[in-house]
Amino acid sequence: MADYFTHFSCLLDVGTPENAARALELYNKLCEEGASEEPPSEGFLLSIEPQYGGTELWMRHDETGDPARMIQFVTICATELGLTGRWGFQYANLCSRPRLDGFGGGAHVIDLATGETVDWIYTDGWLDKVLRGGDPDA
Repeated sequence: MADYFTHFSCLLDVGTPENAARALELYNKLCEEGASEEPPSEGFLLSIEPQYGGTELWMRHDETGDPARMIQFVTICATELGLTGRWGFQYANLCSRPRLDGFGGGAHVIDLATGETVDWIYTDGWLDKVLRGGDPDA
């Protein structure tokens, strides 16, 4: 039996230590909501790291994190805290055994002011499209 994992690690600058504390409250609320879903969201880990001045949130997961839940959290923070600019992250999909569908990953960029996706890529779909002769940018 193979185990599948989604790993990621990224920072979100929320501007002030007060915003970081508020973001932690928003994170706890989102975790409570995720726990009540069926099935429960795997979520992600979050901490406020002093080495980044107490204004950056370190979001990560080294087992089976939920990138969609992290994007949801970031857009909530952007709305609640008035964040602007672009933010993005990369993730890796891994497998404990060599499986044809066991490896990949992607990246996602959002506009914090609007919450809209600027661009994204998922390598499994990209690879399949290119191998079939399609345009990778289409």
